[in-house]
Formats: sequence, structure tokens, C-alpha cells
Amino acid sequence: MDIGAVDHVEFYVGDAQQSAFYLCTAFGFRICGQAGPETGQPHHRSLLLRQGGIEVVLTSALSPAHPAAEYVARHGDGVANIAFEVTDATKAFELAVERGATPVEQPAVHSKDGTEVVIASVLGFGDVAHRFVQRAGDREQFLPGVMDIIAPDPDESEHLLSTVDHAAICLPAGQLRPTVAFYEKVFGFSQIFEEFIEVGTQAMDSKVVQSPSGKVTFTLIEPVADREPGQIDNFLARHGGAGVQHLALLCDDIVGTVQTLENRGVKFLQTPGSYYDQLQERFASMNLQVEDLRRTNVLIDEDHWGQVFQIFTQSQHVRKTFFWEVIDRHGARTFGSGNIKALYEAVAREKATS
Repeated sequence: MDIGAVDHVEFYVGDAQQSAFYLCTAFGFRICGQAGPETGQPHHRSLLLRQGGIEVVLTSALSPAHPAAEYVARHGDGVANIAFEVTDATKAFELAVERGATPVEQPAVHSKDGTEVVIASVLGFGDVAHRFVQRAGDREQFLPGVMDIIAPDPDESEHLLSTVDHAAICLPAGQLRPTVAFYEKVFGFSQIFEEFIEVGTQAMDSKVVQSPSGKVTFTLIEPVADREPGQIDNFLARHGGAGVQHLALLCDDIVGTVQTLENRGVKFLQTPGSYYDQLQERFASMNLQVEDLRRTNVLIDEDHWGQVFQIFTQSQHVRKTFFWEVIDRHGARTFGSGNIKALYEAVAREKATS
């Protein structure tokens, strides 16, 4: 199927302008394109946001005829499509359907002034689809004939965030193994990691699947049905089924990035002080200073390949579902699951001494 990187991520939202204002003001994205009635799209309005190699499309329904209307009514604002770069969108679509995927958008060609984009979509998990995108010509012309491109801001600020590192996906209990099998069969992904995470009376099971290119990574998580309900159960109830819990955006200086984002109004989760008191026992050495991590609430974990530093934003979603992760990899290939237990123990220690 020749899947490359994530081409773009499309959110269905109640108000694209409002969502864009937050992402631009707080995270440093820039509006680079727009589609709507003025471009021949009477049922929706979309805004294209860019930063580094990240492209985000925010789409709001202007009539009940657009699928964003039903999606937002059911789930609230959220990720509706994770698009894949491919060399042949029509072939990828036909192959996916042949392998059992449900078609969503039939192949369509969009061309203008020597630029051609072919797109087609199939259903992935829950109500989230995957769009195959085949591009030839000017990459900046996101969807020629549909999206009007806005000239870039000459005073554009630095790129704090570079690419989509991975998506974390919550699934109902019992759906983890079938979903892994689906991505292996339909898209040619491979399972690269798995872990059973037990925290007190709660537990979750996780598996990570990745495209052959190594550029599309999904962390799939399901709750353990016979344990006490936890954060995954809460997401599924509030979201109304399977969905993207968070997107992780890669940076190369997490301490500086977090400080900049906080100054712009991004709210991150707070980490108990005792978490940092235990770092010398957990790690023989660290690539970043403990005091820098403590000051910014950044977490650290490591695997056989290196260390990973990460932090999660507070959810700004009205249902408290979707949030963002900022991640900085120093060789590590895994996803910081060791921090779940470490944070739980840190909270327990603080409660015991308070």
C-alpha cells in the first residue's frame, strides 16, 4: 500500500474559527488555507493550519448534510480523519476495501495549474476515517480547486513543533486485538510494542501498531473490563465510543518549548514534586537536568534505545476528552508507559504525607 507519513489530521469541530484561534495563539500554528461557500463548498467551512511538517484541517458543518454535523453532535470536537501519504490513492483505496475496509470517500481527482491531488477514504476505528492522499506538483496547494491558499505570514514565528509523533486511541473493552488485526490486514501495519499496565485497582491493555515506513504510529488502548473503571472508561463514556484521546507532537527542545507554550496560555498537567524526588533512583543518568524537568513538569522514561521526555496538556474540550502531548525523543522508540505507574506512586506518596 506504500503508506508514507501522516499527510494531515482533520478535526470536526463546532466552530472552526474559534478552534483555529486557540491553536494559532497558543501553539503557534498559522492559517494557510480555507474552504467554504466561497470556494464552492456550501455545506462546510474548513481551515488549513500548518506548523513545521504538521498540517491540521479544522472543519465545521454549515448544514446537516455534512458529516461533521453528526460527528460533533455525537462526540463533540475531535479527530475525524488521519490522512496517509501514498503513491497511488486509487490503488490504496481499492486494496483497503478488498481487504475489508468500509469505503467513505470514493477516489476523486483535484487539479489546478499543474498540481494534482487524488484523495479517497476508508473507515478506520469508531467514526474515524483514513484518507489516502496522492500528490503531484506544488505541495503548498493543499487541495487545488477546493482550498484557497493564503500567503504565508512573512513574520511567522519559529516552528516549535515538527511532526505528528503518534496518535493515542481509546477502544472499548474487547476491541484491542480485532483492531490490531484490522490494521495489519488492511493497511499492512505491524505490531511493534505491547504492554499491560496495572495501576492500583485499575488496568489497561495497550498495543502499538506502525506503518512499514515507520512514520505512522498508533497507540491502541482498551480498559480491562473486570477492573475498576478509569480514565479510558471515562473517555469512552464522554466521547461516545472509540476515538483519538490525544495526538503527540514532536519537538527537539521540550523544556524551551513548554516554557514558550505556557507563556502563550497552554495549560499543562501538573506533576507531583515527589515524582522528581525519585528520578535519581529510577535512572542512572538523564539527558536533561532534573530541575529543568521539575520546573516545567516534564516527564522522563527510557527504553533500550534511549530516553523520552513528554508532557500532556490539560483538556480544553467541553467533555474533557481530547488533549495534546508534546514529546521529545532522545533515541527512545517507546511511549513513556513507565510514567503511568511512577505518577500513580507519586500521587499516593503525597496523599500519605499530606
